[in-house]
Amino acid sequence: MTLIIGLGVVLVLAILYLIFRIGNLVGLVKAKTQEEEDASNGLHGYFFMFFTAGGLLLFFWYSIKYWDSYVKPVASKHGAITDHLFWITMAIVVISFVIISIVMFWFTFKYRYDKNRKAEFFPDNHYLELTWTIVPAIVLTLLIFKGLSSWNDITSPAKPDAEVIEVIGQQFAWTARYPGVKDNELGVFNFKLIDATNEFGLDLTDKNAYDDFKSLELHLPPHKEILLKIRAKDVLHSVFLPHFRVKMDAVPGMQTHFKFEVTKSTSEMRAETGNPNFNYEMACTEICGKGHFSMKFPVFVHDTEEDYEKWKASQESWLKQNPDYLKFVPANLREAALIKSGLPMDQAVTTTSVSLN
Repeated sequence: MTLIIGLGVVLVLAILYLIFRIGNLVGLVKAKTQEEEDASNGLHGYFFMFFTAGGLLLFFWYSIKYWDSYVKPVASKHGAITDHLFWITMAIVVISFVIISIVMFWFTFKYRYDKNRKAEFFPDNHYLELTWTIVPAIVLTLLIFKGLSSWNDITSPAKPDAEVIEVIGQQFAWTARYPGVKDNELGVFNFKLIDATNEFGLDLTDKNAYDDFKSLELHLPPHKEILLKIRAKDVLHSVFLPHFRVKMDAVPGMQTHFKFEVTKSTSEMRAETGNPNFNYEMACTEICGKGHFSMKFPVFVHDTEEDYEKWKASQESWLKQNPDYLKFVPANLREAALIKSGLPMDQAVTTTSVSLN
């Protein structure tokens, strides 16, 4: 239906433009009289008024009718602040747009050509120039400082008890790395150690890496501060969690981060939307190559923090899934690696150490 209406509007505008062009050409051939020119100017003035009224009505009709299609429910604390700032900005832009449109087209109509009226010219008006310079400057300054305050909040250091999760982007998939429940700290990584199996580049000389685990879904706890550590392995990607109003680029060679707190679990959002199949999703919003479309990452928010911790405890460490890499663990840390990773203790006897270098 919307497509048909859009095509109809385009067709009407195209016909009006053709009529206008044909009228101009006929006027050139027939050499219009002054009276005909005056009538034509009046007609164009009314066209401007029709365009203003029709365009504004269509703008507001479309915005109201499809409101739910582009306003997603918010499910994070800072998301409510972001939305508030967005709608303040949108209100200022829409009000300015409506006023400017009405004034511009009204003046075009009111001061259309009249042979009995002489135009008044003045070189400048200091009061007008000061008004349209100072007022926008003040409004933009307030918006920028409010936005900067929000940005500083989401990129500031996280709380000591925040849940730290690493998200890695590559062509064309996302991977999440979680700290194990034994230490709740992510291990150190080194991009030089990345290979076909050690996709994180885990540095196994760091004992915090032994219980880290991989997930192909992003699991989040509710009502707890989350720190996303973000990096890319090849080209520029971008983490986008629309319902949480999270968006941060994943930059090769530089780790970025984003801090937020989820306020609605997946089950709560399913109840709110009335959609039993609703699921959160993380997408990539950088055109990162031919397979960009496939970078959809499932996101699940648990009902309670306890459920989230049970899920973490049920996951196998990366080292347990890849016991061959135990040989890269220094001999003096081998026992700690076996305990934290969940590998059997007899592995330490049969494994010979190999230098990471």
